[in-house]
Formats: sequence, structure tokens, C-alpha cells
Amino acid sequence: MRKATVRRTCAALAAVTSLALAATACGGTTKEDVKKEDGAAAPAGQADPNAGTKKGLTVGFLPKQVNNPYFTTADKGGEKAVKELGSSFKEVGPSSATDTAGQVSYVNTLTQQQVDAMAVSAQDPGALCTALKQAMKNGIKVVTYDSDTTADCRNVFISQASAEDLGRTEVQLLAEQIGHKGEIAILSAAQTATNQNTWIDFMKEELKEPRYKDIKLVKVAYGNDDAQQSFQQTQGLLQEYPNLKGIISPTTVGIKAAAQYLSGSKYKGEVKLTGLGTPNDMRKYVKNGTVEAFELWDPAKLGELAGRTAIALASGQITGKEGETFTAGAMGEYTIGKDGVINLGKPTVFNAGNIDQFDF
Repeated sequence: MRKATVRRTCAALAAVTSLALAATACGGTTKEDVKKEDGAAAPAGQADPNAGTKKGLTVGFLPKQVNNPYFTTADKGGEKAVKELGSSFKEVGPSSATDTAGQVSYVNTLTQQQVDAMAVSAQDPGALCTALKQAMKNGIKVVTYDSDTTADCRNVFISQASAEDLGRTEVQLLAEQIGHKGEIAILSAAQTATNQNTWIDFMKEELKEPRYKDIKLVKVAYGNDDAQQSFQQTQGLLQEYPNLKGIISPTTVGIKAAAQYLSGSKYKGEVKLTGLGTPNDMRKYVKNGTVEAFELWDPAKLGELAGRTAIALASGQITGKEGETFTAGAMGEYTIGKDGVINLGKPTVFNAGNIDQFDF
């Protein structure tokens, strides 16, 4: 049975009975029983790298926060990819980066709307897991990007870069700026943010190296990806630790707010700041001497890869198993790693010498 036929059958069932009954009646056929070009049925759950790219699909993007400039850029990249591949894009999500219940509600809504795939940046992996599993049970392909859930709650995770690379390089950047000596702090987003916590774990591992013996991590503060809270947390850190030499903020909202505070204070140029930021947010602070260097990946490319991966999953070209490969348009070929993780690539370091080359 071809997928188009199955879709029509499912639609008819949904019109006359409940969604649950329709899903049961069509269970196991809508996504897995895909025929190859030669007419032979592909085994259920097995990738067919030669399968054509399906058109007319619907992919929903669910960021942590819809009015966050970082996610706006990322999701525009996803929209571009999905539309180029002949499918429909939609973005939904909460207006607050801490509205976990809202994210769950949006996952349920996308499931009820029977989208073909969804790309989700998880605020709280535990809270989202049940809803995402239900989406997968209904045949919807689930991609996480930027912030992951556990591996059993999605098909593939699009990682900004290796979590280890990100955590360690941020420590390396700051250590160089403070001469490998002094007290430092971390200004994170929410305490439940999986990406932040993973990076911070690697920061702590990096700090155990002998070359950092004169650097002391005094506190991890949380600004909840809110500009005002992050600004206040920066102020609080400097009041609590008057000898602070540097701050790492692995969040675009946090680093911008911290830079804003430092640039108007006596600590400008004295307390070093690095982390993850966008060139457009940080350009003025690099040029006025508040920040020497910071890093990030291109969020538009992250969203684009999430969109292309979602379409590849929904087309049966990949399933999310380790070792599978697929071509993401002009981005090139990607290989799925352990636990269904795809790394976008190495982060870029931005400084006064190169920041004007970027516009995002």
C-alpha cells in the first residue's frame, strides 16, 4: 500500500471515528510500509537511502520560545529547507522560555493535526517525553534541535556541534583571556535546559586539567534566557564575587545581557566575558572592548539541517539509526552518530577581526 493511499484511508477513518481509532486502524502502515521504485516493499523500520524525497508533507517547528531572535533565525532556516523540498512549514510555540506546559500542549496540538514531522527544541526533556512518544506512536517523525530529550523520545537530535567541543572551547577561550588565573562564573539559561547542563558538565571536566589549576569556578547562575534576569544575575555575581575575573554564558540571551551590564560598569575590560552569542547581538560589545571573543554555530544552518532531516525521515531515507547517511542539499552529507545524534559542525569563534563578515 502506497503512503498516499494510506493517507486517504486514514483521513476517511478520522472523519467517521475518533483519532485514536483511526491511528489504530492505520498503525504501522503510514510511515513504514514504503515501496521502493522497483515495487518491492521495504522492511518496516528500515531506511531506504534511494527513496525519493516526498513532497506535500507538513513539518512543524516548536522552538523553546517563538519571540527569541536566535530561534527566529533557526526556524527561518528550517522554513527555507522545508519549502525548497516541496513541503509545508509551520511554527508554533510558547512566548516564554520557561513555559514547559505550553511546549507539551503544542506537541499535542501538532500530533492532533497529524503533521508528518516535527522539530522540537526541548525546554524540559522529562516533561516532553510522554507527548513526543505519543507523536511517534502516531507515525510522526520527531527531530530535536538545539536542546535534546532522551534518545527514546525522538528519532534524531541535531546537535549544534559536539557538546564536548562546545563546553571545552568556551573554557579555553576564557582561560586565554584571563591568563589562566582567577575566579570565574557561569551564567546559564534554565536549570532544566539539557544542552546548557551538558555543556557545563564538559566545562567542569575541562577545568580539571592541570593547566587550569589557578582558575576557580565559584558559581553557576541562571538567567532563564530572560534578558532582565540575566542582567540582574550578572550584577549579582559581581557583587557577590568582587574578585571575579571572567564569566562564561553559553546562551545568546545571557551573554548579550551580561555584555550590556559590563559595558556600562567599572568592570568593562576588567571582567572578561565569553560564551555563545550571535554576531549581530555582540558586534557593538566586541567593537567597544567589552568582549574579546565568543563563539557560536550558524543557527540558520542548524534549523536548515533540522528541516532537511525531518523530510529525510518522513521520506524513509533514514530512520535515525547510527551509521545511516543522507545528503542535506548543499550542506553536504551527514552521518547519524551514536544515540541518533547528528553534529552540525565545529563552532565559529568571533572577534574584532572577523565579526563583520557575519550577519545573523
